[in-house]
Parts: sequence; C-alpha cells; structure tokens
Amino acid sequence: MSDADELVANALAAVRGTDVRQAERQLDHLMVGTGAADGTTAVDAALLRRLVRALVRLWPRGWQPVDVERITARRLGVSAARLVRDAMAVQRRGQAEPVPAWWDDQLRELGVTGGGADGDVLTGWATRDGLDRVDALRAAVDTLALLESLPPIAVLRPPPGVAGAALPRTAGTARSGSPMLDRVRALLAKAESTTFPAEAEALTGKAQELIARHSIDEALLAAGAERGDLPGGVRLGTDSPYAGAKALLVQEVAAANRCEAVWSDDLGFATVLGWPADLVAVELLYTSLLVQATAAMLRGRAERRPGSGRRTKVWDESFLNAFALRIGERLRAATDAATDAADQAAAETTGAERLLPVLAARGEAVRERLDTLFPGVTRHRLSVRDAEGWSSGASAADRASLDVGGGRKPRQVRGRPDQR
Repeated sequence: MSDADELVANALAAVRGTDVRQAERQLDHLMVGTGAADGTTAVDAALLRRLVRALVRLWPRGWQPVDVERITARRLGVSAARLVRDAMAVQRRGQAEPVPAWWDDQLRELGVTGGGADGDVLTGWATRDGLDRVDALRAAVDTLALLESLPPIAVLRPPPGVAGAALPRTAGTARSGSPMLDRVRALLAKAESTTFPAEAEALTGKAQELIARHSIDEALLAAGAERGDLPGGVRLGTDSPYAGAKALLVQEVAAANRCEAVWSDDLGFATVLGWPADLVAVELLYTSLLVQATAAMLRGRAERRPGSGRRTKVWDESFLNAFALRIGERLRAATDAATDAADQAAAETTGAERLLPVLAARGEAVRERLDTLFPGVTRHRLSVRDAEGWSSGASAADRASLDVGGGRKPRQVRGRPDQR
C-alpha cells in the first residue's frame, strides 16, 4: 500500500468511527499529503482509484448507475452526486466488455461523458462546485464511505463484463421511437400543465387506455414467438417527504399495468417487476402522476378551512394516500376495459379466447420473479390519520372519471381514518 493509499484508508476508517477529533486529524493528514513534492496529487489519485473500485464492486451486487447517483444525492447532496458521476466516467473508460446498450443509456441520461484526464477529476469537480481543498476532501471521503457501505440489492439485469450482459432484454427497450409512447407522453404533458383537475384526469385515463392496448399487443406478439426472456425490473425513487405515499402510488400504478412493486424504504426506492412495455408505462405514469398529485395537494391546502386543527404534514400524507388509491382504481378500470375489448375482439377473430390465458401466464411469470428476487418481502399496512386530508385527496382524484370508454362507475375506496 502506498503512502497516499494508507492516508485514504486511515481517513476512511476515522469517518466510519465515532471519534470526531480523530476524523478531523486524519483529514488534516490528507490535506498535507504524503510530504513529497506531488503529495497532494498522489492523495487525489488514491481517492479516485478507491472510488472507482467501489463502483466496480457495486455493479455485480445489483446496483446500476442511476441507483448509485440517486442514493448519493439523497444522502450526501448534489455535489457528492456530481463526484460520483465523474468517477463513473473514469470507471467506464476501463470497463470490461461486454457493456450493454442500456448501461450507456443510463450514463448518458445522468450526463456522464468521457471526461478529462484522471488526474484532474477531483480538482475539476471541486473547482466547479466551489469547494476549497478541505471541504472537497471531506466530501470525497464521505462519498467513498457511502459507496463502500451500500448493501447488495436485487440484480435486475446482468451488469457489464458478464456473459449475457449485452443481450437485448427486459426493461427500457421501448423508451423511444414508439409513436404510441410519443402520444402517451404528449397526453401526460398536457395533464401536468392543465389547471383543470377534470381535464388532467381525463387525459391520464386516455394515456392509460393507450398503454393498456399497447401492452396487450406486446403480450400477443410475445406469445407467438419462441423466447426465453424473464420479466425485468426498474427502480423508482421514493424520496422524502411522504416517501410512503409515493411508494403507494408506485404500487397502484404498477398493479394497474400488471407489474409487482417492492418498496425499500431505507434505500429510497421501489423496485417494479414486469415486462418491458409495462415497465416503461409505469415509469411514465408514475412520474406524471407524482407531478399531478403534488399540484392537487397544494391546491387542496389552499382550500382547507381555517383552523382545521391537523398539522399540514399529516393532512398532506392522508391526501396523497387517498389520491394514490383512487387513481389506482381509475387506472385499473381503464386497463380492464381495454382488456375486455381486446379479448372480445380476439375471440371474434380466432373463434376462441386466447388473450386472457396469455396475460395470466405473463402475470404468473412476474410473480415468480418477485418470489425469486424478494423471498422475504413483507406487507405494510396503510394508516390514515386525517379524515379531511383523506376526503380531499379522494375528491381530487375523483373529479373526473378515468373510464374514458364510458359506462363504468368507479368503485369507492373504503378506508377509515385513524383518529390518532
């Protein structure tokens, strides 16, 4: 171990401990460097090497670039996340083949580029973020400590450097180039921008109808081909505030699109398992509905009676829980209507029902994937503590029917507010 590597190791051990003074002393040693003419440069190089090694160890443990960037920003802030992105650029240059296309897609979405010379990474990052030397070293060591402490998570897709990594499979294959998805995005963009709740929910319902039809087409196409694909997965952020309500929204959107969702509260994300077209749909809808729910919640706050008594946080959480459940019912109604129509059309064309068995088989495959990746999953009971917030949230999601086909009255969401 070089002197610089030893300095980094000592600083990391001190940060993990409980002696604050010792951590500051080790940080001072990093500031001084090895004592050689290029001592500080050697420290920067040692930090970068260890950051890259930490990333390399995370990929086979289930972590993907977007996951690492998200949890770094969540726990340490955007500056540390930028350092991680710079380290990812260095790691990617030395990444062993094969590297799947979806991996590079994630890096591009994060803004990870080729970057400059390795020796300039830490100094360049510190300069861009306006950090002096001591703050930059402290942030770099904290970031390294986080990366090396992350636990294994479910491996959703083969990472780079392993057999099968470059094969086209599972999630993300329909993110672009699809006229249907372009229409869905346009509908959801209108839903997010309108100031009329009824219009927003009608547009969302139409988007779900299109998504359901597309999913059915994909299912029938896959049923006629000899393929051994497994259901894939994506992770969606559920950061505070109201992480539980966001996880509930993920669950409701996933269920409406024949997917399964598992919430990892401590890591700040929900994992959604399903087939490629359905996973893309869940991502699109969740992102849009989160915007819509937040806007509706803020409007609801303004409409509250003066002196309502309950804290805003309790009211907000009840509002978002009710919104998620009611919207989930609307989305499932749209999916059921599209499925019924498609099954009837298939029966008339082939003389026998062929759609429902296909969908049932795909649903069973998703559940088997869930049992394999999450054998110890538990259920969390919903608690609603503000009757006014619950009622307002349900009303916000109920001002217009999402059954754009007409004729079906939405069921009422049953729930008794917890008066604690």
